[in-house]
Amino acid sequence: MNAVVILLVGIAVLVLGYVFYGKWLAEQWGVDVSRRTPAHELEDGNDYVPAKAPVLMGHHFSSIAGAGPINGPIQAAVFGWIPVMLWVLIGGIFFGGVHDFGALFASVRNKGQSIGEVIAASIGTRAKKLFIIFSYLTLILVVAAFASIVANTFKASYDDAGVLDQAASAANASTAMISVLFIVVAIIFGMMVYRRNASLGVSTVIGVGAILACMAVGLNWHPIYLSANVWMIIVGIYIAVASVTPVWILLQPRDYLSSFLLYGMMIVAVVGILGAHPTLDIPAFTGFFDSAEKGSGVSLGTLFPALFVTIACGAISGFHSLVGSGTTAKQLDRESDAKPIAYGGMLIECALALISLCAVGFIWNEYVPGPDGITNPTVVFATGISRMCATIPFLAGAQKVIYSMLILAVSAFCLTSLDTATRLARYMFQEFWLEPGQTRGETEGIKKTLTNPYVATVITVVLGVALGMTGYANIWPLFGAANQLLAALGLLAVAAWLGKMGKNNRMFLLPMAFMLVVTIVSLCQTIVTNVKSAASEGAAGTGWMWTRAGIGTLLVILAVVLAIEGIRTLKREKAERK
Repeated sequence: MNAVVILLVGIAVLVLGYVFYGKWLAEQWGVDVSRRTPAHELEDGNDYVPAKAPVLMGHHFSSIAGAGPINGPIQAAVFGWIPVMLWVLIGGIFFGGVHDFGALFASVRNKGQSIGEVIAASIGTRAKKLFIIFSYLTLILVVAAFASIVANTFKASYDDAGVLDQAASAANASTAMISVLFIVVAIIFGMMVYRRNASLGVSTVIGVGAILACMAVGLNWHPIYLSANVWMIIVGIYIAVASVTPVWILLQPRDYLSSFLLYGMMIVAVVGILGAHPTLDIPAFTGFFDSAEKGSGVSLGTLFPALFVTIACGAISGFHSLVGSGTTAKQLDRESDAKPIAYGGMLIECALALISLCAVGFIWNEYVPGPDGITNPTVVFATGISRMCATIPFLAGAQKVIYSMLILAVSAFCLTSLDTATRLARYMFQEFWLEPGQTRGETEGIKKTLTNPYVATVITVVLGVALGMTGYANIWPLFGAANQLLAALGLLAVAAWLGKMGKNNRMFLLPMAFMLVVTIVSLCQTIVTNVKSAASEGAAGTGWMWTRAGIGTLLVILAVVLAIEGIRTLKREKAERK
């Protein structure tokens, strides 16, 4: 199959989905451009701050994207390009877009509070508590993983004698320097736009120019060489500060400017695909079972449920509902901005997933396990796109530069998603101790302390960084199913809330049921695999196998309990309407 056909057909379908299905959803739910949003109604200069649509789009897209829409499609390509393309398009338009748009809209209509509060209002307080516990623990795992990824991206290398290997560390030190300079630029941008009332257009041009200058400086001057553990501590301090800093100082401007890296990366990729227009070597369909002959050499298992758990951000991801209802809802200027930001942002991710599919298809014969294979998804993406660009005459000598820029762009989004996840976890921790409709000012005693944003942040950062420096990798295999379970519960929460409001919620029912089945089946497979492995004589890592099996069991129980309560709520609402 020609890569151009995959890309253009996919983008055309996504555009049609946005124009027609997105418009229909907004009409069904009653999106009202004249209605005041929480960003205006509860504006506090810290968390609730109205943002112009392009700025908020940058924050939202930078936070939800990360490496997800690159990693998932590349890993799932072992099943062939047809299953990946179908799930990205169908999942994005009818599952992920509905999920993201619905979560943001429901949060906006509930004072910008999280999906946990939406559940409390529509299903009950117990369901809210269970959901927040699950969401918070998932976010702690995200903080641990992303902090570790960032620290390892920045770290210096040492030889066996403990002496710094400066040549081997130069690329990491360069990335670290660019990231630090970028934070400084973002703060200056925020001050100029929000405190000096500088023109957004002019500031954007200057800001993008400053990003390019940061890259030039960082590539040529990078004197900071620190170990991974030191970087973990520095990253922990940074995310702690970023979590409580007013959003206009760092979160909004940094994510907005970061989004231009991603837009630029996608433009370069599209130019490469259109210019090279290669016929991809990837098969249309390889079978219902991953034989481990491609990719990392570790089998994903059967197409169902592996495809739908592996491709998350490119189709539907529970993390998106936390971003939409955690930070984005508190900054939405107008309700009409919800469709382009949430639904549109999801479909742009789908386009990135299709680009990733083209990248792995271009180097398919090298996507094999072993020392000569290319299996790291980020490297696969950068290699495939940069090689396609190199086939274009006017880019023939730019392969190394394009490769480095693509790697840098992907790495930058790990830091973006990291501090957003920390802020979201802080919100979740605070909301857990509050009764429905209660504010922190109405609490007393220990609850007043636990809902303090600084206390909640310190607890979150300490737990996340500690897990990142110890054993997060041992439970990370559960994240895919946990994230998709979060998506199923997000769909359930919005469906129940819309039903209570007397709005059409039928578009949520099939996606919700499907994602519940997918995650429960996936978790049950994980439980059985780990129990069998742990029961084998002489199996290494038995303790972690039992731990994964135990956590998987708890997640299945959580899913069943919340599903039962949600279905009861939906049935009761249907009966009341009749």
